[in-house]
Amino acid sequence: MSYSEKSLNYPLSHKIDQVDDYHDTVVADPYRWLEDPDSEETRAWVEAQNQITFAYLGEVSVREKIQQRLHKLWDYEKYGIPFKEGENYFYFKNNGLQNQSVLYTLKSLDSEPRVLLDPNKLSDDGTVALSGLAISDNGKLLAYGMATSGSDWQEWKVIDVETGADFPDHLNWIKFSGASWTNDHQGFFYSRYDEPNEKTKLEDINYYQKLYYHQLGTPQADDILIYQRIDQKEWGFNGVVTEDGCYLIISVWLGTDSRNLVFYKDLTNPNAEVVELINQFEADYSFIDNDENIFYFRTDLDAPRGRVIAIDTANPNQEIWREIIPQAEATLEGVNILNNQFIADYLEDARSQVKIFDLKGTLIRNVELPGLGAVDGFGGKRGDTETFYKFTSFTTPGTIYRYNLVTGKSEVFRETNVDFNPDDYETKQVFYQSKDGTQVPMFITHKKGIQLDGNNPTYLYAYGGFNVSLTPNFSVSMLVWMEMGGVYAMPNIRGGGEYGEEWHQAGMKDKKQNVFDDFIAAAEWLIANNYTKPEKLAIAGGSNGGLLVGACMTQRPELFGAALPAVGVMDMLRFHKFTIGWAWTAEYGSPDNPQEFPALYAYSPLHNLKPGTAYPATLITTADHDDRVVPAHSFKFAAALQTAHNGNAPVLIRIETKAGHGAGKPTAKIIEEAADKWAFLVRALAVEV
Repeated sequence: MSYSEKSLNYPLSHKIDQVDDYHDTVVADPYRWLEDPDSEETRAWVEAQNQITFAYLGEVSVREKIQQRLHKLWDYEKYGIPFKEGENYFYFKNNGLQNQSVLYTLKSLDSEPRVLLDPNKLSDDGTVALSGLAISDNGKLLAYGMATSGSDWQEWKVIDVETGADFPDHLNWIKFSGASWTNDHQGFFYSRYDEPNEKTKLEDINYYQKLYYHQLGTPQADDILIYQRIDQKEWGFNGVVTEDGCYLIISVWLGTDSRNLVFYKDLTNPNAEVVELINQFEADYSFIDNDENIFYFRTDLDAPRGRVIAIDTANPNQEIWREIIPQAEATLEGVNILNNQFIADYLEDARSQVKIFDLKGTLIRNVELPGLGAVDGFGGKRGDTETFYKFTSFTTPGTIYRYNLVTGKSEVFRETNVDFNPDDYETKQVFYQSKDGTQVPMFITHKKGIQLDGNNPTYLYAYGGFNVSLTPNFSVSMLVWMEMGGVYAMPNIRGGGEYGEEWHQAGMKDKKQNVFDDFIAAAEWLIANNYTKPEKLAIAGGSNGGLLVGACMTQRPELFGAALPAVGVMDMLRFHKFTIGWAWTAEYGSPDNPQEFPALYAYSPLHNLKPGTAYPATLITTADHDDRVVPAHSFKFAAALQTAHNGNAPVLIRIETKAGHGAGKPTAKIIEEAADKWAFLVRALAVEV
C-alpha cells in the first residue's frame, strides 16, 4: 500500500502555552518542551516517532536490496593521503567496511606498514572516532583526539610512534581545537573550555575558550595558560607552531565569521609576550609560513577571491605589506610552501586548479590534473621535493597521486577499485539564472542515455553558507541512487565560497533569501529542461543545508515531491542559545537585534509552516548526541510540520542514537541511513527499481 492510500497516525505532540516577545512581535513556541532531550516526555516522543518511521521504511520492499548494494559497493579499500614527519610516513586506510579508518605508519613507501592507531578498538560499536591528530616533527610522538557518539567534545591522549605505548597524558574538555607540538617535542599547544556541567554538556553554550601549553608527562591541571580574554567571551584561539619552531601563531576566531585576528608569540624568548599583529576583524588571514620575521598569509583583504601577502613583523605597518601573488579570476582556496615554492590551490567554477609560484610570486607552472574534479593534499615541509594529492570527481573514486615538485610530473600512487564502470555515467556543468539574474553553476550527473522526458527521479543537494565550497566528490551512496536511474544535481549557490568572499556575503544575514532563491531556481531549471517534474524531485541538505531545505519546502511546498533536511538549523529565533550556536550570528544575524530579527523570522522554517498546507513527503534526520545543531531544531520542526501538514505524503523524523552532527559516524550507521534515505525516496517519488 502506498502512502497516498493511507494516512499515518503520528505521535501526539502536545502544545504548551509558551510565547515570547521579539521587539513587539509576539511569537508562540508550543514545542519548547522538546528542547530538553533528557526529559521523560521527550524520550517517549523520540521513541514513538522512531517506531513509526522505521515501520514505514521497513515496508519498502526494495530497502533490503538497496542496503545490500550499498554494502557491496562500500566494501573497497579507501586510502588517505600519505604524509611524512621525521623519518616516518603516515596514512589512513579503511579495508572497506571498517567503522573507522585506521592510522598506519611505515619507514619508507615500499616497506611494510604497521598499525599505529585503530579507532575501531576504542569502542565495541565504532561510535568513538578519531577527531584530530598531531605528530611531532621528529615523527616519534602522536597526540590524538577522540570524540564519542559524534559529540564535538574531545579528549586527547599521546602514544609513542615506535612502540605504540601510551603515555599517561589525558586531556579533557577540548572542543574546536587541534594540537601543535613545539620543535623540542616536549609538549604541545591546544585550546579548551572550562569543565561543563556533565548533565547538560551537550546543550550548554560554549564561551571563554583558552589557549594552553601541555608538557608531556604532566597532569592537565599543570598546563600553562598561554592566552585568554576574559573581556571577550566569544573569542576562540587556534595556536600553531611555525615550521622553524620560532613562533606560535595564534589565529583568533569569532564565531563562524571568516574574518580573524592574528597574534604571535616568540618561542625563542621564554619571557616573550603575545604580540597583536592583526587586531581588527577586517579580513581572513591564513598563515602559510615564514622566513624568520617575514610572515606569509593568504588573505581576502582588498581581494575577495584571495591573494598572498608578506608582512615584516619588525615593521608591521599595513601600508608596507607586500603583495606576492595578486588576486586572480579563480578563487584562491589555500596555499602551502613546498620545495621553496608556493603551491596554490584555486577553484574555477567550483573545479580545482593548482598553480606553482616562486617565492617572488612568479608563475612557474600549472599542475596538470587528471580531469575536471577536485583535489586535496599538496601538504608537506618547506624543503620537500615530492608531495601527494588525491583527485576525485562525481564518477572517479579518490585516486592518490605522487607529485614530483622538481619535474612537475604526477604518477598514480594508489588507485581505488569500486565495482562499477565510470564510463556508464556522465557529468555536465550548466549555468542557470536565479531570481535576481545572477548566474549560478550546477553540476548534473547521471547514467548516460537517460531520456529528458521529465520523469527522472532527481536528487537536488546544496549547502549555501559559511563560505563552504561544494566541489565534485565521489559518493557510493550517490552511485547507488544513479544506478536506480536517479539524477544527481548539485548547484553552487550563494553563501558558499566558490567565488570568494563576495559570493559568500551575497548569501549572509539579510541577503540569506538569495540562497533560497538560487536553490528554487535550480529546481525550476531542472523541471523546465525536462530532467524531472515536481513529483519526482527531492531536495536535500545537512546542517546549514538542512535550513536551506526547511526554508525552501515552506516557501514552495508545491515545487518538490520530497524533502530531506538533515541535522538542520530550523529555529532561527533560538539557534544562538545552545552550544556553539551563538557563533552563527556572524552568518545569520541575531534575533536579539531588532534590525536583524525581521529577516530571520521571515524565513525561519519552524515559524513559516502554514496549517492546512500539503507539504512534500519529508524525512527529517537528526541524532540524539548532536551538540553542534542540537536535535531540538529537528524535534520542534517535525512536531510543527506533522501538525500543520494537510496531505497524505508522509512526514517522518529519523533520530539516530549514539551519533552526532556527522563527523566520525561509523560506516555501519552511514550505510543504514543511506539505505533508509533511498528507500524513502523510492516510495515517495514512485521510483521503479
